Amino acid sequence: MSSIHFIGGEKGGVGKSLVARVLAQYFIDRNLPFIGFDTDRSHGALLRFYADFAAPAVLEQHDSLDPIIEHALEQPERRVLVDLAAQTQESLRKWLDDAQVIELAQEHDLKLTWWQVMDAGRDSVDLLQQWLDTFGERLKLVLVLNEIRGDRFDILNASGQRERAESMGASVMHIRRLPDATMQKIDRQSASFWSAINNNDRATGFGLLERQRVKVWLSRTYEELDKLAL
Repeated sequence: MSSIHFIGGEKGGVGKSLVARVLAQYFIDRNLPFIGFDTDRSHGALLRFYADFAAPAVLEQHDSLDPIIEHALEQPERRVLVDLAAQTQESLRKWLDDAQVIELAQEHDLKLTWWQVMDAGRDSVDLLQQWLDTFGERLKLVLVLNEIRGDRFDILNASGQRERAESMGASVMHIRRLPDATMQKIDRQSASFWSAINNNDRATGFGLLERQRVKVWLSRTYEELDKLAL
């Protein structure tokens, strides 16, 4: 079965591109063929960190995302990863509705999954509620609780929106905290997670314990992803 993974969350800075990068590295490490599409013209993380696997897909026209469906149907064994820029959910909704993409996907045995990346703030909860109001059970949903952007999700837990999402079949995963200095170093060097773990050049790379922290963090994230049967 073909599958398309939309990495969203609508709000800037919640970690959408981080999740896209983790998924790209996961597919590589698990020998799962994939292609990525990057919709962020100014901060395209997939194009920056995984250029050999990614292509641009800026949402400027009504048919900008059409090639995504075509790629998925041409090679059913290959996963399609779409890193959505902030404030693109409405454009995506129009694309899904105008061409009845969800219904088309069902006809062609194409699995669509939406990854809602969330920080610990109120805005993320409100955006989740809006997503559930708009899509309900029409799309498979994965809630990604990004602890790098805050590890207390009390507002979410008190809102009832997590329970509502899970009652509609949503899955929930956590991305554990990684020290800010380590993540900033990875980004500053435009390093993939594989490179961060394996580059032992002390002049340009990471120290032994830095590499170990990234390795443990990535392994724990993979354990969460393994549960989702991607």
